[in-house]
Amino acid sequence: MANFLDEKFYSLIGEFEKNDFYKIYSHIVRNFKRIPIVTQFSLESYFNRYAFWGNFNIADENFEVFFKKAKIFKENLQDYIWLYENLADYRSKFLLFAILNNYYNFDFNSLKNATEYVFKQYFDLNILPKCKREVFVDVGAYTGDTVKDFIQSYGADSYEKIYCYDITKNILDTAQENLSIYPNIEFRHKAVANTNASISVVENKFSASANKTEVNSNGGDVESVKLDDDITEKITLIKMDIEGGEQDAIRGCFRHIKEDLPKMFLSVYHNNIDLIEIPKMINNITPDYNFYLRYYGGCVYPTEIVLACIPKTS
Repeated sequence: MANFLDEKFYSLIGEFEKNDFYKIYSHIVRNFKRIPIVTQFSLESYFNRYAFWGNFNIADENFEVFFKKAKIFKENLQDYIWLYENLADYRSKFLLFAILNNYYNFDFNSLKNATEYVFKQYFDLNILPKCKREVFVDVGAYTGDTVKDFIQSYGADSYEKIYCYDITKNILDTAQENLSIYPNIEFRHKAVANTNASISVVENKFSASANKTEVNSNGGDVESVKLDDDITEKITLIKMDIEGGEQDAIRGCFRHIKEDLPKMFLSVYHNNIDLIEIPKMINNITPDYNFYLRYYGGCVYPTEIVLACIPKTS
């Protein structure tokens, strides 16, 4: 028997199904224009600062962000249904509904109600209650904040080895300083991808946390590596937050995922498709994972969405 949330989710999917693309897009634009002007311009600034989701200019009525959202809704209905039905708990299902409802109706309340306030980002103790002797790979380690959160959540004796990867050298140096009191942490100034190559770092002028990489025929600033090649020992835990490079990085650690079944916490908000594509990728590598969604962002627009992949044997 369907519960209240099931009814709301499938009703929303039904709207996407019955309406054509233009009606979906027009509905999104219409609801955007109903929110306070200050919030409209705040969103415009945010979209243009990070440029993950498309172009956006209120004065020119350029709403490419919404155009792309409407297109994905219309073309990927079965993927959203598959994800909803394969999420392992009610909170994850509610979050997926809240994300779609925000995109479509600019409903801020449901997103606020789905936000996680109790646990550290990535480390929900209801999903992963304990860690022991982990080999933890932090891809996109930034200043070491995630590693600190991990140790505070599970204790200094929760790991055997931690690998910190980041593409920005001075940021990685800061991480090394911040984590200097902890043993058995290795810092690698490398990009994690599906190729072994020399690539360039593209700096974001607003925040180094949003730095990205691109292939450059003249060589580059940093080496990209596959985790399958760069780490030979068994990996038990992976976190990825690399500004839209997550799919490529996952392809580069196919063997570790297939053979080691590491617990994984993956950012799935840096483009318009990761939310549905990354769970499918993991499921295609192996069906031995349970999926959870958790949310750590604000209530205006969904960011900081984390997909937790926990082996069914855990």
